[in-house]
Amino acid sequence: MEYLQNIGITVEHGFALVRVSVILVAALIVQWLLRGIIRRIKLNVLEVMRRHSSGSEIEMTKRADTLASIIRKALTTALWFVALMTALRQLGFDLAPILAGAGVAGVALGFGAQSIVKDVISGFFLLIENQIRVNDVCVLNGTGGLVEEINLRTTVLRSLDGIVHIFPNGSITSISNMTREFSFYVFDVGVAYKEDTDKVSQVLREIGAEMQADEEFKDSILEPLEVLGVDKFADSAVIVKARIKTQPIRQWAVGREMNRRIKKRFDELGIEIPFPHMSLYFGEASKPIAITGGAAIDRDELKKTVREVLEEAGIVKPGA
Repeated sequence: MEYLQNIGITVEHGFALVRVSVILVAALIVQWLLRGIIRRIKLNVLEVMRRHSSGSEIEMTKRADTLASIIRKALTTALWFVALMTALRQLGFDLAPILAGAGVAGVALGFGAQSIVKDVISGFFLLIENQIRVNDVCVLNGTGGLVEEINLRTTVLRSLDGIVHIFPNGSITSISNMTREFSFYVFDVGVAYKEDTDKVSQVLREIGAEMQADEEFKDSILEPLEVLGVDKFADSAVIVKARIKTQPIRQWAVGREMNRRIKKRFDELGIEIPFPHMSLYFGEASKPIAITGGAAIDRDELKKTVREVLEEAGIVKPGA
């Protein structure tokens, strides 16, 4: 005891440190209990949504997860603020000046932190209006990706290349949600002008029916493939447009597999998928270069032909 007093630690200080330790441990326990309570509340909310909502299970789960995440973060922040203030009081700090100073500082910062207040209010409306949820695929201000977090101040988006984009909620001016309730994958199938578009449409429907019967994809496809018809006449192809309705975020997996099957089926049936061709033109004075297959090409003859073309085009002087 004398040793503790000699180094400036009294019995009261020792009890204060014990009380602070108890407060911190109690805060950790309460935080653990809060997680369990919030998890149970989320399950109850899901049950209520199932009874009163006609939305899909995926949609209800995403909304419940988003709300639970926000509530957990808000309660955890409040819990540790109270625990910190209580611990400081046990250590002998006078909280009245601290809280008064914090109030004055808060008012002062409020005038300079209007953008933060705007972000928080915008985040609140994002949640209340159910515009986006965690695990949605969205385009925010022209940037697309998977929504990983929705906070009161920011929204975190991860793009396909792994880059994390963080948007202050107040700066979000446009939202395109690609996975709300259901999704569509749109096909622009180009075929040669000589092909029968009615036959092409029928083949596409058959491929769509096969996809729906496939064990791997039948749960992802909500409706049969819809062939919208001939969409436009392109430079070298007739474009037949179609689309298929899928579960949210499954449209790309279904679309890639269907594109693979379309290519294989068209090859089997001899349906031509055209591609651009390029013609090289040297000018009016040039002669056509005849290339025949079979025999080996005479390199000297080829050089002579190219030189004649260049001379006639005026690029190389004769005899140079």
